[in-house]
Amino acid sequence: MILKGYPRISETFISNEILLLEQLGFSIRIFSMRQPRESFTHTSIQQIRARAVYLPETLLRPLLPLLFHNVRQFIQAPDAYRAALKIAARRFARTHKSASIKHLLQAGYLVNRFLPQHPVSHFHAHFAHSPASVAMYASLLSGIPFSFTAHAKDIYTSNPLQLAEKMDRARFVVTCTEYNREYLRQLPLKHAVPVFRVYHGIDIRMFTPEPGSCNPVPPYRLLTVARITAKKGLSSVYKALKILKDQGIAFEHTLIGDGEDRDQIVRQIQELGLESVTRLLGVQPHDVVLNAYRKADLFVIGCKIARNGDRDGIPNVLVESMAMNVPVVATWISAIPELVTHDQTGLLVQPGNPDQLASAMIRLLTDTGLRQRIIPAARERVVRDFDNRKLIGELADIYQSGAQNGFFR
Repeated sequence: MILKGYPRISETFISNEILLLEQLGFSIRIFSMRQPRESFTHTSIQQIRARAVYLPETLLRPLLPLLFHNVRQFIQAPDAYRAALKIAARRFARTHKSASIKHLLQAGYLVNRFLPQHPVSHFHAHFAHSPASVAMYASLLSGIPFSFTAHAKDIYTSNPLQLAEKMDRARFVVTCTEYNREYLRQLPLKHAVPVFRVYHGIDIRMFTPEPGSCNPVPPYRLLTVARITAKKGLSSVYKALKILKDQGIAFEHTLIGDGEDRDQIVRQIQELGLESVTRLLGVQPHDVVLNAYRKADLFVIGCKIARNGDRDGIPNVLVESMAMNVPVVATWISAIPELVTHDQTGLLVQPGNPDQLASAMIRLLTDTGLRQRIIPAARERVVRDFDNRKLIGELADIYQSGAQNGFFR
């Protein structure tokens, strides 16, 4: 597994996948392009047997060891290295980004420095941007096949030609929504590359709801768990909360998460006069998030397509909320309707529309009959389609059938 960073609090779906694959008998090595960003991890990380080795993150400070191992790799396999260098030059000419060169050097370092001690039979990268690039170059240099999982930002902010080039060289591609799958299949590919859709899913056993009332009372407890970034649509959420406050509806809103737009959101909260009814808890470990679900009357998020094309697939927090019997209000965007069926397993509104968001929140807080119908249907949807212990079997079958049908050579 080639990962952008490991472990990461926001990427429990990856650590869960590794753990479940190990439990099915797969032997995994982890190559991480970055050191951990957080000072704590989820407890599931401790159960993973695979150890991580870390590649140099930048070019300048580790330049000498990078060059040393790449020169050695060139001497050992000059034709393969020239082919990889040609691709890197073409990609650099297309984007003018030094990352094209860095990814080749990281791959050369990986193959020459680590593979003799950590032999593998297949590279699989999580995310279609830089990890898949390193996997592609490592495959070219070593002759070991590769594949990758494409998620959200890595798909829609990538140069389509760069992405198609990686897909053409991959044995197969996995993605987490049908929406993504259709987009990937429409790229200008030269070959018929197998593209599989496997939802992330959650560990249903960890998300066991406590018996609760379908008739909550003010002050309502509202929850959002999200990175504070443009695609989450938090600005619309707070504008909707302002509408609720102006209508005299008593509530408390909690946001768990952090991100590059935090200062902007703090200013908005102050400008809207919401300081007394909102809390920003930052990034929190899993037990704190679970406790927040148990207390919440409603989960709300305002996902949208950001200016750079970034968008969510299916936010795992929606799956978790529904599993915990917390009804959700979200937006008609990307693959969210693959999970949330409007008026059946949740309510959906148009992105960037605080008025609709506020109306949906009020309806789902006050309409007891609607809550009685939606809450059990939502959990049933999650149990049926998003149980990661069932979904990991689909992923394992892809690896196994790939070996049998020649995806791996």
